[in-house]
Amino acid sequence: MARTGGSTRTATAAVDSLDFALDRGSPVPLYYQLAQQLEAAIEHGALAPGNLLGNEIDLSTRLGLSRPTVRQAIQSLVDKGLLVRRRGVGTQVVHSQVKRPLELSSLYDDLESAGQGPTTQVVRNEREPASPDVAAALGLAEGSEVIVLERLRLTHGQPVALLCNHLPATLLELDSARLESTGLYRMMRTAGITLHSAHQTIGARSATAEEAARLDEEEGAALLTMQRTAYDDTGRPVEYGTHIYRASRYAFDFQLLVRP
Repeated sequence: MARTGGSTRTATAAVDSLDFALDRGSPVPLYYQLAQQLEAAIEHGALAPGNLLGNEIDLSTRLGLSRPTVRQAIQSLVDKGLLVRRRGVGTQVVHSQVKRPLELSSLYDDLESAGQGPTTQVVRNEREPASPDVAAALGLAEGSEVIVLERLRLTHGQPVALLCNHLPATLLELDSARLESTGLYRMMRTAGITLHSAHQTIGARSATAEEAARLDEEEGAALLTMQRTAYDDTGRPVEYGTHIYRASRYAFDFQLLVRP
């Protein structure tokens, strides 16, 4: 999909610059093809939050589609929460939902590779005695010194996740300035730590008032939760993470296989 240069392009110009490839001989409905390509443009930043899609009539004329077909494509993205219809404004891009593969990878790396423009705010980077849960996860004695790291992860300037990580105090030095420009796992790899496996648990709950304020959600909004203990190639626990994600903007994506 082509994009025009310059940060001052108008909302409608953002849509006009996209190249849609619609296969009229395909059994896939045209509305679905259009919806998929619009969704891809949103996910990769070609259509940014705040952009308008313009007039349905103009878009249908440009693409040679019926107005009901265009309306159905747009409505499917409204239903997904990617677009919103605003009276007096038109149909507007809200945001893209982050779909993360369920594998041992860094959220920062996943967002960067998906063109989501990740940024990080370090909320806390200090040392403290390990609680019983943290000590058990990291294979340490209770009260041992650990690094506690809290970060707010954003995409396109909007908060997506609040990350809390505990690491053995002797593992590596974590500079807050570097953490705001790269991912934790990338820093671990640079330090010669080879991640090998992890045990991960996914859940869900409602946001507290404090969490909602940090994540720009309403108190009680749905959150996805994740607990992970990561191990290096020697079997040593090197990181224990407890993360929360905005369910409105984040999903885990994985493939299930039938056991032979």
